[in-house]
Amino acid sequence: MAVGLGLSIGTVNTVSVLAEEGSAKAPPGRRKTQRPQTITRRTTLAFDSTGVARVGMLPRHGRAVTEFADLTQPSSTWARVGNRALAPADLVATVAKCLIGEVLEDHPAGGGIGIAMTYPARYADEQVDSLRAALEGVELGRVALVAEPVAAAAWLEADRGPLMPGLALVYDLGGAGLDVTLVRVGAGCPRNPIVGVSLRSTEFGGRAFGALVAEHAGQALPSSSVSQSVTDATADELRARHIRESVQLVYRCLRVADVTMADVDCVLVVGGAARPAEVAAVLADELARPVITAPDPERTIADGAALLGRRAAAAAEAAAEQRRIRRRRARRRAATRALMLSRRTRRRLSRAVVVAGVWTTGLGTSLLAAGDGALMS
Repeated sequence: MAVGLGLSIGTVNTVSVLAEEGSAKAPPGRRKTQRPQTITRRTTLAFDSTGVARVGMLPRHGRAVTEFADLTQPSSTWARVGNRALAPADLVATVAKCLIGEVLEDHPAGGGIGIAMTYPARYADEQVDSLRAALEGVELGRVALVAEPVAAAAWLEADRGPLMPGLALVYDLGGAGLDVTLVRVGAGCPRNPIVGVSLRSTEFGGRAFGALVAEHAGQALPSSSVSQSVTDATADELRARHIRESVQLVYRCLRVADVTMADVDCVLVVGGAARPAEVAAVLADELARPVITAPDPERTIADGAALLGRRAAAAAEAAAEQRRIRRRRARRRAATRALMLSRRTRRRLSRAVVVAGVWTTGLGTSLLAAGDGALMS
């Protein structure tokens, strides 16, 4: 049975999803057999005295390593563990190794799991290469690296069924910022489906919205009074304004790709800060395009990565089965050839015995005739 593990290591939270057969959306008329198994943790690392890492833990003594997941930031955190200096890419690989180790320990499929880990689409080649080298350094070279919007598009394809060829705009509103990316979907999609470039802004997202709420409440208020001074209606209004202002990043992404909003077939909203209903509602009003949001937008990217991992595992199983079939056929052909050679050899030996017998009989008759002639003479 094909099994996929998807990892999405974000600046604030890390999500891992285990997708087994039947965990995706079932076709019409069929029942969904199992939901993906999901784990969400804070993107933090703590090391004990022996150097063993723990993900998502805040130690009582010492400090947790944070703010390392974004490799584009020059101020990303390094860590020293014993005599080793761990770069941000090494810390991301450590998080992946911890989560994969937990899954492989609990899941009977073992090494047969297809694993895919996502990274921001704005990463340059050298950042992807450093992440790949870090994974190989912790013996995770078999982990596939997938751009986050590509994984989100894989979830969209699995959830909505076969899509017509077109463009999807992935609006990724996370805790630390907003990423906007255009992705080609549907049949005939190229190997790299990203159109133009992925744009990011830290002016929007969970942290930026929290700062907006605090500013509205008044900086003089204590933190415990901020939530009391802002009503739900006011928070919804602030969030709507926050999302409305973020549309400028969407249009900038469209201009870079030299397309218009009319060329976009749908808007896929993902990210932990996209849970409130106002996010999708404001985007639908502002962009006038169909807006799609998963039940839990924070895990959409990890869901898509798990589906891609399961697809790779299924392809590997199919390839292994084809190799086994070819080996069985080769053995059967060899056995048949040996049998045919054996029969042919037996026939040849039989002919040789017959010929030898005839030749021996003829020689004996000739000798007897010669002997009779001598006696008669």
